[in-house]
Amino acid sequence: MPAHEGHHRSYDAVIVGGGHNGLVAAAYLARAGRSVLVLERLGNTGGAAVSTRPFTGVDARLSRYSYLVSLLPKKIVRDLGLDFRIRTRNVSSYTPVERDGRPTGLLVGGGERRTREAFARLTGGEREYQAWQRFYDMTGRVAQRVFPTLTEPLPTRDELRLRVDDEEAWRVLFEEPIGAAVEDRFADDLVRGVVLTDALIGTFADAHDPSLKQNRCFLYHVIGGGTGAWDVPVGGMGALTDALATAARDAGAVLATGHEAVRIDTDGSAAEISYRTADGEGAVAARHVLVNASPQQLAVLTGDQPPTPAEGAQLKVNMLLKRLPRLRDSEVDPREAFSGTFHIAEGYEQLATAHAEAAAGRLPTAPPSEIYCHSLTDPTILGPDLVEQGYQTLTLFGLHTPARLFDRDNDAVREELLKSTLAQLDTHLAEPLGDCLATDADGRPCIEAKTPLDLERDLRLPGGNIFHRELSWPYAQEGTGRWGVETRHANVLLCGAGAVRGGGVSGVPGHNAAMAVLEELGD
Repeated sequence: MPAHEGHHRSYDAVIVGGGHNGLVAAAYLARAGRSVLVLERLGNTGGAAVSTRPFTGVDARLSRYSYLVSLLPKKIVRDLGLDFRIRTRNVSSYTPVERDGRPTGLLVGGGERRTREAFARLTGGEREYQAWQRFYDMTGRVAQRVFPTLTEPLPTRDELRLRVDDEEAWRVLFEEPIGAAVEDRFADDLVRGVVLTDALIGTFADAHDPSLKQNRCFLYHVIGGGTGAWDVPVGGMGALTDALATAARDAGAVLATGHEAVRIDTDGSAAEISYRTADGEGAVAARHVLVNASPQQLAVLTGDQPPTPAEGAQLKVNMLLKRLPRLRDSEVDPREAFSGTFHIAEGYEQLATAHAEAAAGRLPTAPPSEIYCHSLTDPTILGPDLVEQGYQTLTLFGLHTPARLFDRDNDAVREELLKSTLAQLDTHLAEPLGDCLATDADGRPCIEAKTPLDLERDLRLPGGNIFHRELSWPYAQEGTGRWGVETRHANVLLCGAGAVRGGGVSGVPGHNAAMAVLEELGD
């Protein structure tokens, strides 16, 4: 079709990529009266924040990739008038373990009394619970002070330090490896592991890595919403991106799916974006270009030297069960255990061993992972018949599985890792998980697994890294610009997860890129 069919030849802003950040930027700019075109390579918008029915003939709409919400500011939801809701999980986490030959575990949530009793049951006293309270009181204060800055111009390091106004917290979170704080404050190996896991989501690092990339990961996992809570998106993650797409369209933005941007030519004040579709090629002009893709893809589009990709290190598994499995720890209801984050093989020493094995080029002997059941908090993702029959979803996120481990044979290693990961779960169940799996219309078990290489192929995440690159500190550094979205091309901005303060389902880079454009235009 002609290059201009269905949209204009020129726009105030062209956004490359229709993931959630691109849609946030599109909605803000269109609501400000700017003409906006979104070019999305795939046949649908949403990027990694989508809901799909992955199992043939089964009415279960799962959050296929990203799955929980913490970093999305309420400000964005209010500003854009989004029809989007979240639900709080009553249980934060459950971590099973065998102690003295008997199954037990740590349940965090359900009220202060129950959590205190759970700590005492596991550790035999009050010390660990009190240390837990002090530690998370500290991170909570940091969250209240840091989270609001994410949608403001970047503070300097000194400005953020003054905002935090807690020298101990600054040292613990920003200056020394998080492993030091964990070992100094907690004595129990299981408690230490539960704390550390927030530093390792999608991040391949040791607790004492001198680069502090584990600290940056930890920080983003404890500041969300000013509380650190991780909530369930009602209707699945696709409900958010559907609401964003509606908001952008209603404001006048044009969303062109099946349009792959292939080149950006710019002189700093005007740009031309070349794209291709199934029917041919075209080009469109724009005053500003916002790239909702990785820094590597941005470099490819602009003809610059791509940065070295950051390696992804996770296994994502989606499952549908006929029923929740019973636990060996009979004192805990499976409906509570699986409604929060169910930690598997995530003791402190287990995590260290898994990292060392993976760093040496081997799959972890006991792969660490964590599970949660979306449908316990939000059954709307299941069809009425499945709800009536007691079906439930399970989402598993595995740690310490860097992309390099899959290079020799992605399919074979995926199956080997999935088998050993589920075997670790089975050690804490009173019945094998396989006995609980539902089957699809073709009789196949309802389970799918995605490695970093799968994510690189499906979503063009460099190295399969879910953050596009290593997470950054939320303050200005050399070359970061005023909003953390600027590039060396004056009218080309990075609005994806690879921007400063990107990563996770937040919409923050999209908001900040839109603010940078509007600020330049004097709006």
